[in-house]
Formats: sequence, structure tokens, C-alpha cells
Amino acid sequence: MIETETLFAPASGFGRAAVSVIRVSGPAAGHVLVALSGTLPPPRRLSLRTLRDPANGTELDRALVAWFPGPDTYSGEDMAELHLHGGTAVRMGVLTALARMPGCRAAGPGAFTRRAVLNGRMDLAEAEAVADLIDAETEGQRRQALRQLDGALSRQVAAWREEAIDCLAAAEAALDFADEGDVDDVGLDAALFGRADALRQDIAKALQDGRRGERLREGFFVVLAGEPNAGKSTLLNALSRRDAAIVSDMPGTTRDAIEVRLDLGGLPVFLVDTAGLRDTAEPVEAEGIRRSRARIGAADLILALVPPGGTTPDLGAYAIRTLTVHTKADLFAGSLDLSPAGAIAVSARTGAGLEALLDAIQAEAQAGLGTGDALVTRARHRAALEACVTHLDRLLAGEGALPELAAEDLRLAVRSLGEVAGHVGVEDVLDRLFSGFCIGK
Repeated sequence: MIETETLFAPASGFGRAAVSVIRVSGPAAGHVLVALSGTLPPPRRLSLRTLRDPANGTELDRALVAWFPGPDTYSGEDMAELHLHGGTAVRMGVLTALARMPGCRAAGPGAFTRRAVLNGRMDLAEAEAVADLIDAETEGQRRQALRQLDGALSRQVAAWREEAIDCLAAAEAALDFADEGDVDDVGLDAALFGRADALRQDIAKALQDGRRGERLREGFFVVLAGEPNAGKSTLLNALSRRDAAIVSDMPGTTRDAIEVRLDLGGLPVFLVDTAGLRDTAEPVEAEGIRRSRARIGAADLILALVPPGGTTPDLGAYAIRTLTVHTKADLFAGSLDLSPAGAIAVSARTGAGLEALLDAIQAEAQAGLGTGDALVTRARHRAALEACVTHLDRLLAGEGALPELAAEDLRLAVRSLGEVAGHVGVEDVLDRLFSGFCIGK
């Protein structure tokens, strides 16, 4: 795909820094570099140049510049990079000069990666992996994003799609040459349905992963639940080692859920503080309790907090995902009966039991997220693969039906697989995906 506009944008963070990088991509990238620096440097080498505003010759900076001729670049186009001094005035001066140059415009979020997809440098699943890698905050998320960027999902889906296309070709042959004696019933025999069934089982097996890929991207959610003044906010602050939640002896202080992200063994874990569970006529607190129960229902793990003299909160059907935590353990006199089995006693004041609790949460997260590398990491991937399985189910259920219907089911299965990598119907997906990217990527 040929783009006529040349894009430019900062590829490094804003604010004061030692170095600021501006990326330029498009057909005029070489002209832009010559206009700013006077000459085109050797390809793929950093060269020291004095940058001047083409409009009036004003010196902008002494910078390192790099020239990357296409198509072997990130975007598949000619590209240039300007490694400037990191002051705000320097960066803005260069950006202003670029904006005045004919055929150039400031890039929007994800514009360079979007061009990489449109120019065939990567597929849509790999582009999503770029976004995941930028957003990765834990070791597990980084590893998963790198696998997807390396094409783990793309290669597997491509193999499935090739098999589906082969089956479709056989079915189409039965339609196109049905009147030929030497192709009698070709493509619609038991062998074709056997191949379709094997393909269906292979995809379905990949989907039976407990959604651990999506959960690793989104995080493992641990909700702190208990009666008012059970120590939820104090425990949240102690585990996160900062004052994330307001702590008060007044019941009903916490109204909205408060989230804190932790990195436990490379896994993203969210601790969620919630309103104390009790009957109340106060409307704002009642709404907070309703929201608390909603978060409890969606939690991966519930910490049921029991203060001295308190009772275990009534969690209903969610209790199966619960770890009982006895809070304010420093106030207990004598021995503490840790029942049910596996309960943990903690003291936010002295720090006793906090490491054991974090270890228990990490173990639950590891068990919840599963072991092994996930193939499916986004809800969009899962929806497309599930749609493919649905079309193959309909094909297999209608074995012996009209060949036209069988071919259509296979055609829809191929289309669903194509949606994963962005081979069909991707414009809306592209708009949604790249709107979440940072500018300069």
C-alpha cells in the first residue's frame, strides 16, 4: 500500500531528557533529512549533523541522524530518525520545522505500526503484540508479548487457515466439476469431513486454556472483602507499601473500589480494596457495597478478612475462591486458631504474616493463570477462533447436505481465521487497535 503523506512524531517520552528521538516515515523522509541536515547520511548509521530550519536557516540543534531506506524498515517505507538533545525547546523547534514542510503531517497514535501492517511488515496479531510489549509491566507479560511479536499465534493460525483453504478448494472442486465423470463427488467425501473435524478439534483444544493469555495481559484480581473496620484499607496499604487507601476508624470510609498493581513473581496482580459489607440505609454507602459485591463476583481470588472478634464475611457462591485472612493479629491474646485450614494471620502494624500472605497470593495467581505459554492472548483472537469452530461444527453437523452449504461453511471458517491476522475486514479493528497506541509508534 502506497502512502503519499510523510509522518513525523516524537518516538521518545515528553519532558526534559538527555535525548529526544523524532521519527519520520514516508516517501519524503529522505528529502526531509536532506532539508534539515544538508546531506543524506550513509544508511543505518548514526551521523552527527547540524540541523537547520529549511524556512530560514536557523540552527535548531547538533544531533545524531539516521537514514533507513525502505522497504526493509519498521514501517516498510523510507524512514529517518533524529536523535536530538532532550530539551523541550529543541524538540518543539524541530517539530515546528517539520510541520511546515510540504507533504508532512504529525502522526497520530500507532500510525507507524499501522503502516507496518498495511505494508505487510507485520500482521495484525503481531501489531497487537507491539502494543502489549509497550504496556508490559511484569516479566510474564513481557515474555508473552515477545512470543506473539515473534509470530507464535500468527504461524499457528496461518497453518490452520491453509488447512481450511485446502478443504474449501476441495469442496469448490466438487461444485465446479460436478458434471465431470472423473471428479465424481470429489471434495465432499469422508476424507474432507475427517480433515475438517481434525482442524476443529485442534482449534478447540487451543481455546481450552482457561483464558490464561487474556488474564495475564489484564491481570489477576484479588479483592479484599470483609465487614467495616476489618482492616482492608490498612492491609492494602501495607501490601502495596504506600498510602493508596484512606484509613479511618469510622465505618463506611471506603466507598469506591481502590486498585493497586503488584508484580509477584513476574505476574500482574491487582489488589482491590472494597467497601465494608454490612446492611445500611445510607444510600451512598449502600451503592458502594453493591459495587463491592460486583467486584467480589468478578474476582480471581477473594481475601476474606476477619478482625479480632469478627466473623467471616458472607460471600455466598464466591467462597470457593477465598483465602481467609485474620487481620490485626498483634491484638490477639494467646494463640490464634487459624481455621479454616490455610488461613493466614497478619498484622499490618508489625508486618507479621505479610510475606506469607504475598506468597499465598502469588501461588494462587500462578495456579489461576496456569502453566505454559498461551496461544490466545486477546478477546478478539478468541472470538474469531470460536466463530471458526462454530462454522466447522455446522459443516460437520450437516455432513451429506448440499455441497453449496458445505462450501459456504468452510468459506466462513477461512474468513474467521483470516480475521486474527487481519487478512479480511480489518479497518474497524485497525481504528480501535491503534487508537490505544502511543504517538511515535
